[in-house]
Amino acid sequence: MTDQSWPWPPGAATGIGSLPGTDIAEAQRIVLGELPALPHLPELPARGPGADVIGRTGGLLVELPVELYAARWRVAPRPGRDLRRARDLMERDLDQLAEQAEEYAGPIKLQAAGPFTMAASVELPIGGRLLRDPGAVRDLTGSLAEGLRGHVEAVTRRLPRASVLLQLDEPSLPAVLAGRVPTESGLGAYRPVEEADAAVALRTVIEAAGVPTVVHCCAPDVPLSVVRVAGAVGVALDLGLVTDLDPLGEAIDAGLGLWAGAVDTATPSAGRAPTSAEVADRVRRIWNRLGFPAGRLASQVVVTPACGLAGAPHGYVRGVLAACRDAGRRLADA
Repeated sequence: MTDQSWPWPPGAATGIGSLPGTDIAEAQRIVLGELPALPHLPELPARGPGADVIGRTGGLLVELPVELYAARWRVAPRPGRDLRRARDLMERDLDQLAEQAEEYAGPIKLQAAGPFTMAASVELPIGGRLLRDPGAVRDLTGSLAEGLRGHVEAVTRRLPRASVLLQLDEPSLPAVLAGRVPTESGLGAYRPVEEADAAVALRTVIEAAGVPTVVHCCAPDVPLSVVRVAGAVGVALDLGLVTDLDPLGEAIDAGLGLWAGAVDTATPSAGRAPTSAEVADRVRRIWNRLGFPAGRLASQVVVTPACGLAGAPHGYVRGVLAACRDAGRRLADA
């Protein structure tokens, strides 16, 4: 692979998105303080509907209103209270980001659910998920693409000196491609989406956003070829779920950045946060097993937790983010 530049600094670390609590000002202070090289806009799902990843992304959709019905998000006939709440929360978050990071001049990351995780989660007005209707999935993809373009522009206006990166969260993508998303009855599953069609939809969203985009998938069997063909600059995954190194090596060799989820987030209450040395060693071991030159590691890899931290104690969160940050510095200084 020829040398290439990356939209993040060498030795960078960042969070995946969600944090505990309901205080966006405090969450933003933690992120800016612990992750100065690549901060992100925190998500606080504990605030309730509209702060969850599906409702939050639903608030960005253009001309495709959503609402809560029986604790599930579905397409609505017109904008209503649930959509207003989601948009108000996002506006409040962006205002807080602008207040605290007004002079920030580096890369900053935004997160949103990708088109297939949305299609597997949001229901049609008549019942069933959007995934059952290919036409509805196309409409959703176009709406999301337009909404993310506007979202990126809104952040750029508030932080004119920063450079925006986008993270598309696609935990449902492997199940969508394999035809494993269950129907409402639980007796069947929706038809699988072809990989080529998935790559086209993801590319549509990525190109519309107009900024470097990483696809995050904290599930086994991450479809690396789809991510790469879609035009993503990187893939964010849980190192603990990687069982076959060959596809990952091929993707990295072809120029995909690796956002290495090196800290377990599934059982944060089980013990202490790892040290930066432990996190750096875990990333280095994977890189060495892949067989790539040590000199490429710090530039091509970003250190992250394995997934979101919404369910973790606050002290653990600070420890994890600090460990990721210092692990990135260790890798850059090696």
